[in-house]
Amino acid sequence: MEETYYIRLSKERFVFSAAHFITYNGDICEPLHGHNYHVTAEIHGPLDENHYVVDFMVVRDALQKIVDSLDHRMLLPLEHPTIRVAVEGEEVHVEHGARRWVFPCQDCVLLPLANTTAELLARHIANLLLEAMPGISPKRLCVGVDECDGQWGNYEIRS
Repeated sequence: MEETYYIRLSKERFVFSAAHFITYNGDICEPLHGHNYHVTAEIHGPLDENHYVVDFMVVRDALQKIVDSLDHRMLLPLEHPTIRVAVEGEEVHVEHGARRWVFPCQDCVLLPLANTTAELLARHIANLLLEAMPGISPKRLCVGVDECDGQWGNYEIRS
């Protein structure tokens, strides 16, 4: 049998409140709305000289910083084929078809995503988490984003 070790962080404080809208069924754009997103992370790998996969506090602090950066913001996708996002001075102008929105820059997070779905948010958070932990190379990283009390989008990457 092969042994596997991993840590899982799922804390009440790994939550961010944010607004967004997505497109679905082709190009239908839902209304602007918000969620209280919850985030979890699992890191799989061998035990190190301290007999743990990775220090809980390193992951906790990195994940908290990422979550905090998304909290109380408007999440906007930069790679969407029909949602146009442009920064003009201190404002972010957003267009989709005949719909238009203008937000203060400081209230927005411009994301390198095609859509602000829970699945793509999970991928984005996982990538930021890896960047925030240089020198840590997990065998597997799983990040989950719950947008509505039990509706999880998950992302997993393996090395």
